[in-house]
Amino acid sequence: MKRILVTGGGGFLGSWLCEKLLEKGNEVICVDNFFTGSKRNIYHLLNDPKFELIRHDITFPLYIECDEIYNLACPASPIHYQHDPVQTVKTCVHGAINMLGLAKRLNAKILQASTSEVYGDPAIHPQVEEYWGNVNPIGIRSCYDEGKRCAETLFNCYRMQNSLRTKIIRIFNTYGPRMHPHDGRVVSNFILQALQNKDITIYGDGSQTRSFCYRDDLIDGMIKLMATDDDVTGPVNVGNPGEFTILQLAESVIELTGSKSKIIRMPLPADDPKQRKPDISKAKKLLNWQPVTPLHEGLTKTIAYFDDLLKTDPDFCKAEE
Repeated sequence: MKRILVTGGGGFLGSWLCEKLLEKGNEVICVDNFFTGSKRNIYHLLNDPKFELIRHDITFPLYIECDEIYNLACPASPIHYQHDPVQTVKTCVHGAINMLGLAKRLNAKILQASTSEVYGDPAIHPQVEEYWGNVNPIGIRSCYDEGKRCAETLFNCYRMQNSLRTKIIRIFNTYGPRMHPHDGRVVSNFILQALQNKDITIYGDGSQTRSFCYRDDLIDGMIKLMATDDDVTGPVNVGNPGEFTILQLAESVIELTGSKSKIIRMPLPADDPKQRKPDISKAKKLLNWQPVTPLHEGLTKTIAYFDDLLKTDPDFCKAEE
């Protein structure tokens, strides 16, 4: 049994990671300041004697004991990370420094949840880990894009200078139950709009592409990367290489919900990537990992979650409208 720290453990992916690690018999310390995370995601874990919750902002040092650290803490959707861009950069950079310092003191293995956003609006397709990216350093998304790029640099420097056991995973678009209803991401947006028979908003002509990975697959890849030998440091892309246009996604959601929604178009936001698709050759080779959940199946489960949420807690769904 290991004692494992998960920062951002109250978030969408963090809560599922905590749950999975507990299922494997570990002790889990969940750290979250609940800026975008929610206690509702971990209520069912609070009575587990192997689970501990600490309300804390990782931009400040944390002094605890653990064997492994998963650093997931950071707003991950544009609507949230653009709300306070300075704090987003601090979470990415100061947070990484604090968690790396903790790992150094404890000689603990540490994994950084990085992102496909480090590739920016990519000039190559699909994206391989060796690609340096095409990022606007002063754009509206740069607080997150460049913050995550700097965090990767820090992880690499601590590994080289201090022989720290680090791992970097680059997460591509992931979806599933416990997504925040108003995180501004296309999957949650489209599903909520469709379930309420509201117009579904797509930006541009809807031809921009994304690759959607179901949460179970992503968490499996993350745990497998942490379990690799110390010479496997990453970065490793983890995502679904199946590519869909935003218009295709909207049409699929309408079909699966039986919605009467109509599709309307709005101007494309600044620096919005036109294509996003991972090359997962490294994940297949190093982790023996690839996604197994078809989009239709994952969307069906996610729709059921939001349908229940609208019925049981409509105020939460309307909170930011």
